[in-house]
Amino acid sequence: MTNPLLFLVAAVTLVAVPGPNHLYIITRSVGEGRRAGVASALGVEAGTLLHVAAAAAGLSALVAASATAFTALRYAGAAYLIFLAVRTFRGRHSHADPVLTPQPLPRVFLDGLLVNLFNPKVVLFFLAFLPQFVDPAAGSVPVQIVVLGLAIGLIGLASDLVYAFAAGSLAGRLRARPAFRRRQAYAVCAVYLGLGLAALAGPGPRRAGA
Repeated sequence: MTNPLLFLVAAVTLVAVPGPNHLYIITRSVGEGRRAGVASALGVEAGTLLHVAAAAAGLSALVAASATAFTALRYAGAAYLIFLAVRTFRGRHSHADPVLTPQPLPRVFLDGLLVNLFNPKVVLFFLAFLPQFVDPAAGSVPVQIVVLGLAIGLIGLASDLVYAFAAGSLAGRLRARPAFRRRQAYAVCAVYLGLGLAALAGPGPRRAGA
């Protein structure tokens, strides 16, 4: 690996900046509580580990090079986010009392994993970022990618947990307000739907790599 300090600074900067994963985790924390936010963060970073394994095996490069595979992955991610919006809307207690029904934590974990796994922008991130810090003369390239990817996953998990705990604490105070409880389910649905539509409108592999 070349310049570990530069890698650490760049990784922390890129991972800490709020993005779709953070917005998803915040939404889950606000909608279902801190434990759901933590489970979502763990699921998202489990997805990161799978992306790292795919990058080390060369599968990410194949996906990014194939317009069909890249588009299919993007549509799958968008469809899953829209599915979460529909499930959340249908999971309200009633129209008169639209409070969210918390999902089981294993399902929350799986949702986070799939949201990240179906995000083609993560594929492009690993292809664009990690190779800059790989030194072929230093040993096995796949091993270096795994080490760098694990470091990013740990940094990402720390960042995700900060957002989850902060959003969960804020939501705990807001739930005491009837107005927040009435709008909570609709706001969560809107965020999931917005993320899904943004994924649909995302760039293809050639434009994203330009």
